[in-house]
Amino acid sequence: MALRAKKTQPGKVEAIEAVGAKIASSADFIFTDYRGLTVQQITSLRDQLRAKNAEYHIIKNNFARIAFERGKFPDVSGMLVGPTAVAFAKTDSNEVAKVLVDFGKEAPVKLKGGLVEKTFYNAAQMEAYSKLPGKKQLLSMLMSAMNAPLQNLVYALNGVPTKLVRTLQAVADQKGSQ
Repeated sequence: MALRAKKTQPGKVEAIEAVGAKIASSADFIFTDYRGLTVQQITSLRDQLRAKNAEYHIIKNNFARIAFERGKFPDVSGMLVGPTAVAFAKTDSNEVAKVLVDFGKEAPVKLKGGLVEKTFYNAAQMEAYSKLPGKKQLLSMLMSAMNAPLQNLVYALNGVPTKLVRTLQAVADQKGSQ
């Protein structure tokens, strides 16, 4: 357990407030161990996460712990051990988790866990969460399921006049050949 100072230095207060602002503007958080990543790899990962409307920051564990406590989040101190980087997801956190898991296959990024909708997920649960379809995919699946009965009705209604026209054409062709 870390010692807590009675008085915090002004620079540290500003840093904690900056982390608190990041936390306030994000919906979900994914904690990773970034040890062994090169600058190019971190830059590449940040670019991929930025495309998913997320940010990836390396923050001091103590600053993050204090900021999460101030934000009335569950105790995250178990995740904040050793070198820690946090992916701040604003919308689809499973898409962010998917990027981190895929990136972790080729680079030394290890999931520590996550805080999704103020619920803790360990590393294994986060990996399973990353395999779920995203919000956009679920909406498209729902819309296609809702659209299918109407499409089938249109095909059925269109089939009757088409069949009638083909039958009449066949009768006309048969009488024309006689």
